[in-house]
Parts: sequence; structure tokens; C-alpha cells
Amino acid sequence: MQHSSTVIVGAAPLSPADVVAVARHFAKVEIADAARERVAAGRAVIDGMAADPNPHYGVSTGFGALATTFIAPERRRQLQLSLIRSHAAGTGPEVETEVVRALQLLRLQTLASGHTGVRPVVVDTYAAMLNSRITPVVREYGSLGCSGDLAPLSHVALASMGEGDVRNAEGELVPASEALAAAGVEPLVLVEKEGLALVNGTDGMLGMLVLALHDLEQLTTTADLAAAMSIESQLGTDAVFAADLMALRPQVGQATSAANLRAFLAESPIVHSHKGPEDGRVQDAYSLRCSPQVHGTARDTMGHATMIAERELASVVDNPIVVSEGRLESNGNFHGAPVAAVLDFLAISVADLASISERRTDRALDPSRNRDLPPFLAHEVGVDSGLMIAQYAAAGIVSELKRLAAPASVDSIPSSAMQEDHVSMGWAAARKLRRAIDGLTRVLAIEILTGARALDLRAPLVAGPATGAVRDLVRTVADGPGPDHFLSPDMEAVTELVRSGAVLRTAKEHADV
Repeated sequence: MQHSSTVIVGAAPLSPADVVAVARHFAKVEIADAARERVAAGRAVIDGMAADPNPHYGVSTGFGALATTFIAPERRRQLQLSLIRSHAAGTGPEVETEVVRALQLLRLQTLASGHTGVRPVVVDTYAAMLNSRITPVVREYGSLGCSGDLAPLSHVALASMGEGDVRNAEGELVPASEALAAAGVEPLVLVEKEGLALVNGTDGMLGMLVLALHDLEQLTTTADLAAAMSIESQLGTDAVFAADLMALRPQVGQATSAANLRAFLAESPIVHSHKGPEDGRVQDAYSLRCSPQVHGTARDTMGHATMIAERELASVVDNPIVVSEGRLESNGNFHGAPVAAVLDFLAISVADLASISERRTDRALDPSRNRDLPPFLAHEVGVDSGLMIAQYAAAGIVSELKRLAAPASVDSIPSSAMQEDHVSMGWAAARKLRRAIDGLTRVLAIEILTGARALDLRAPLVAGPATGAVRDLVRTVADGPGPDHFLSPDMEAVTELVRSGAVLRTAKEHADV
């Protein structure tokens, strides 16, 4: 899909929405005029150092553990070329287009700061590649998250030089030189300092953090909706979500989730049918009653991660870096620890959201707990298995999500002859979070599929406006109660309804959320 907006780079820090627009929706980028002036001024500093007989790291020396090796002027272009070729050492499957575009945009933002010492042509080339939808092939493995995402960023830099492979606007795998020529973009010939400036950053892990937060904003509210369908169809109570009860424990995320549950369950004839004293149950199980507490914790975790992401979006990450009064200073801002920690924190919350969702699904299928619904919501008990194995799928995913919740950020491993002796593993944390979010999407879809069938089986009782509308949406892609049929396509179709936001949009149209 072509996005109509244009994102201005270099005028102000990029917003999360800017990153999503360019990475996922192919919005155009434009370089601010003031940024071009800053870039030219920063380059003038590097040109002055290049002429200095005294060595300056990254300008007239080698890199990493070779930082004390002086490089003569006539060898420096080869130095930059060798840096990119050697560091473009990723391996494994291709990384998703949206991730590559996000990391390229975020590197462009840093280049446009004027603090990296690159020439304006480098900024223009990266912008042109994004606007031409040239996506360098970046591989799954290779980054330790320090000095930033070296290998992934090197694959992008290599493509800007006309080497390696890219995906063109049609998604075809072509040589970078061919794609650049077709777009009218001259391959870069890097000069002093530029190789380092293109590869020293946390842009890959940050891009994946921003995309994850965008997806989780939708999924946490979808989890509230899925819980509402389970609570309603299992004849649970909404009384425990009252605002005055939530105020006794003033956790922000919890209050938001409880408000969503009240809205999604509002005006439900099923909930109303057992509100009186004839309902002998004292309390619902934790997976129903404590949904706001668990979902709210995920929301609060997201709030903290969003704060870190916004700070990082306002950062300039490179090493060495051009600072005030024309100084070129080494620093450690490329270390991915701040981003890696919140990526791991989010993976814990994703696993917990999926875990409580799977428990609600399991309750709906168990005749000893589902308040008189048939076992496994089957049509002919014994002959049909109903949704028995859908719950198996959810359980299998949740088990994997628990493994993915083990933090990557504590697993440092030294590199570069012990010069880089503590690393963040932020790229790995981001990669496993992406897989975890896919798993959460599927677990919630299974709960919604289950909740929809359970609501149908409560007839002649009628679901509430929001939950009933979602049940009707599910029925457009998945059959209701009846003899067993091929279940996997139903699960995939409902997963896509969740992923696309159709489920949540439908619920919001019928609830005050």
C-alpha cells in the first residue's frame, strides 16, 4: 500500500508514527533544509581532520581493536570499502522489509543530525533508496547490539554502494547496482569517517521496538475484547471491574483495561441474565476476574518502553561523533542496553497476556468449569472434538512464548579481541519479541474463535452489542457450532482479522472505548 504522507527528516526527532509510516506504509521522506546545512558543517570538520597528520579514530585509523593503526590518505577509500564489506556479515533468513526500512530511516535521521561527519550526498542517497522502495537484503543473525547493529546496517550501506542484493519496489531480488541504476541513484563512494557513520547505531533494535509497540497497542485492547467474550460466554460477572474497585489500586494500565471490559460488556443480555441473587457463585476464576490486572501490567510495561523509545528517537548515535567546537569524540552511546532491556521486558508481558488468554480458552472447553456448555464446545460429544485441538495450539504457542520471555539482554558475549567485551544483544531481543507478538496474535484469535462459538451456544440468550458484533464478524470467515470441519483455515482467518485490526475496529464501533 502506498502511504500519501511525507515524513520530514532532520527538522525534529522522528515520532513513532513517522517510523511506522515509512517502514510499513512506504511514506516518502524529505530532508529538511536546515539538516543539509548541519550535515555540510559537520563534514567540514572531518575534512579538516583528514588533512591532519595526527591520527583521528575512524578518519585516519583502523577500527575496533585496530584503532591504533594509522591509515595513509591514499588508502582511506579502500579502508571505508573494506569496513562495509567485512561487516556485512549477516547470515540466515532475510529480515522483513518493514524492519529494514525502519533501521534505514533511523540511520538517516542520525546522519541528518550533522554530528556524524558524512557528506550531504550520503543523506540524499539513503533518502532516495527509501523513496524508491529499494530494500537491502539484511540477514537474521550477525548483530550483538554493540557497537549497535553493525552487520544489519552494513548490509544497507553495502547496497548504497551498489554491492550485494536488494528487493526492488516489486519485491523482486535483484543486484543493488541494477536497482540503483533503475532508480537513477548513483552508488556511493565512501570517504573518511563515512563507513563508521553508516554502521554505528541501535537503529535495527529501535525500529523493531517502535513497530512492536505499535502492534501491541492494538493487541492489548484486543486482549480486553477477547476477555470480555470469555467472561460473557462463561457467565462471569462484570461487577469486579467497577471503577471504584479499580481506584483502590491506582495502577494506570489496570484502570484502562477495566474500563475497556466494562464498555465491551455493556448492555449484554447474557451478563444481565445472571446478575441477581440467584447466581450462587461468589467469585470468578482468576483468569476472568484478574484480566485487568494482567492486561494492565502489559500496558504499563508498554508505557515505560514507549518512554525509552521516544528518548532513543531523539538521540544521535554514532562513534566517534562530531560535537560542539568541531571536536570529534569517542563515546559509548551505541551500546544497546536501554533498548534491549525494554524489548525483553515487553516479551515477558506478551507471554503473560497469551498465558491468561489460553487459560480463559481452556475454561470455555471444560464442562466442569464452563457453566453448562458442551465439552470442547463440540456438536455431538464423543463423535466430534469441537475446539479441543485449537486449545492445544494455543498451549503450544504459550509454551514457546515463555521460552522467548527469557531475556537476551543479560547474555553478553565478548567480541573484537575483547575490545567490545560487553554487548547488549538488543537485536536478538527484538527478533524474539517479533516472534512473540505473532504468537500472541494467534492465541488471542483462538480465544476469540472460542468465545464466538460459546456465545452462539448460549442462545436464546443474546450477546452484547460489541461482543455480538465481533461474533458476527468471525462468522464471515469461520462456521459456527456444528459437526467438525477443517479447523486450521478458521484459525488462520480469525488470526488475520485480529492482525489487521478488523476485530478491534468492529468492537469499538459498538462500544464506548
